[in-house]
Amino acid sequence: MTLKAFHLHMVSDSTGETVNLVSRVTLVQFDDIDPTEHVWNMIRNEKQIDEVLKGIKECPGFVLFTLVDKKLRARLEDGCRELKVPCIPILDPVINALGSYLKAEIHAEPGRQHAMDAEYFSRIDALHFVLNHDDGQSTYDLNSADIIIAGVSRTSKTPTCIYLANRGLKAANVPIVPGCLPPQELIDADRPLIVGLTNDPRQLVQIRRNRLRSLGQDEETDYVDLETVKTEVKQAKQLYEANGWPAIDVTRKSIEEVAANILQLYNRRLEEHG
Repeated sequence: MTLKAFHLHMVSDSTGETVNLVSRVTLVQFDDIDPTEHVWNMIRNEKQIDEVLKGIKECPGFVLFTLVDKKLRARLEDGCRELKVPCIPILDPVINALGSYLKAEIHAEPGRQHAMDAEYFSRIDALHFVLNHDDGQSTYDLNSADIIIAGVSRTSKTPTCIYLANRGLKAANVPIVPGCLPPQELIDADRPLIVGLTNDPRQLVQIRRNRLRSLGQDEETDYVDLETVKTEVKQAKQLYEANGWPAIDVTRKSIEEVAANILQLYNRRLEEHG
């Protein structure tokens, strides 16, 4: 099968996070493609635009951009028109439609979404909380978390917590270890939403085996023994059920999907408790 190779240029006057995210969400909708990505961020003057156009000329391809300065936008669009390459302002349709609906004036400013406001500092605070409560640390104040994630080893607890922190939520994770009782602080916690993560034992064994190989460690251990792992997963499920914690099977799910499921549970819980 031959992959369709092409160049994708992502141009931004800020960090490039938005255009990068949109491109990734879009690219996964296509099969058999092989994009070469060119990231141009913090583009804020005409000299930089000229460098971008030079790069596009050397590697012609599809151009996505988020630029708010009218002169820079026009220079990029005119240059791409001369090079006969498509140039798409990804946020324009949404911003213009919303502005029309709200009958509000648009105040464009580079990097405005990254302003250091209260929401920004809330996310930073949440991230510090995640780091201080990773892998069963600082159990003494688990009840101050918004969300607690429990699960056996290698069920993506930490990256899921970090993702939730980027939504401003204080998330802690507690490992469920075979043969060890969970910390009493976890059992007693009544303020946070507690969610248990589980995984297909066979996939879990493969993930753990890959982890051991990357660390150069011995693979002859119960940690990757299928029957032992089956028992481990079963006991974790029993713990979740006994405590009334919702469980999410992360098998073949991305971090984003797992976090989205947790957010649904969290928002539902907020509604139920007013």
